[in-house]
Amino acid sequence: MPDAVTPDDLDHAPMGVRARARTQLLADVSRIARKHLAESGAPGLSVRAIARELGLASSALYRYYPSRDALLTQLIVESYNELGDAVEIAEAACERADVAGRFRASAHAVRNWARSNPNEYSLIYGSPVPGYAAPQHTVDPATRVAAVLSSILADIDLDSLSLRLSRNLPASLQDQLDAMSGPLGGRIDQNVLLLGVTQWAKLFGMVSFELFGTFNTVFDDADALFAASLDLDLTALGVI
Repeated sequence: MPDAVTPDDLDHAPMGVRARARTQLLADVSRIARKHLAESGAPGLSVRAIARELGLASSALYRYYPSRDALLTQLIVESYNELGDAVEIAEAACERADVAGRFRASAHAVRNWARSNPNEYSLIYGSPVPGYAAPQHTVDPATRVAAVLSSILADIDLDSLSLRLSRNLPASLQDQLDAMSGPLGGRIDQNVLLLGVTQWAKLFGMVSFELFGTFNTVFDDADALFAASLDLDLTALGVI
């Protein structure tokens, strides 16, 4: 394995070489941080320990990660973006008119990514890290999956909807749903959006129950349960 790039290398290298060296250094930090995440969890992350494994003084990394929280934020953003990439790629591979196929592909992409990256999934959807508050710039990466699901909901014909409330929604909930549909041009009916929000929450609840052991001894193989759950969602939306 090549020697780790040090910040001194960056200071004295030409600009192009410096940019590549910085990218390599940050990639090395991310790789080792993920290993530590798997071994000791998010609360155990330490810039000092990562620097030591890279053969650097801890001060050498503090210019990029001035605290554990800065490193944690980077891992969170990377994890949300990797999940977002997986879902967007899966959904984009489907025919636009195949609303059910797009929904299924997106849901399976969430589950597959979570099963392949359990530590990263736990970081973003598990228990909060004590003392850590996520900064504002984590919001956009965190909403990428919701944006894909919203784009699918926007293509659902209201007349096909199989499940809807028989009474008017509370005014406060209507306002919240309106705020959600605003960025999409208000194209999503409130009944559709309400179903979509609950299905979004259920999707991650199903994945979390499977990943964190809640289904153990009952649904140890959760493939059939997950598929049937999606069929229920799609039936309620009236697309199958």
